[in-house]
Amino acid sequence: MNKDVIQGKWNEIKGELRKTWGNITDDEFEKTKGDAQAIAGIVQQRYGLAKEDASEKVSSLMNRYAESTKDSLRQGRDEAERKRNH
Repeated sequence: MNKDVIQGKWNEIKGELRKTWGNITDDEFEKTKGDAQAIAGIVQQRYGLAKEDASEKVSSLMNRYAESTKDSLRQGRDEAERKRNH
């Protein structure tokens, strides 16, 4: 996932991570600096998941934000193009 997307959406992503894994504190998430592998390591340790499972779940959640950001950018470009053509 693009680091710019993570930084721009970090509070939203962190909120979703907290909903999913409530036993992990904000401080722990902040220490990861948005690194998916570091987050997966904490999830793995705290919840006893296999490394692959933790990585997959964290990546899936974070990728949803990347996709929604891409969709928003695409819609903005399309809207600007329509305005230019009219």
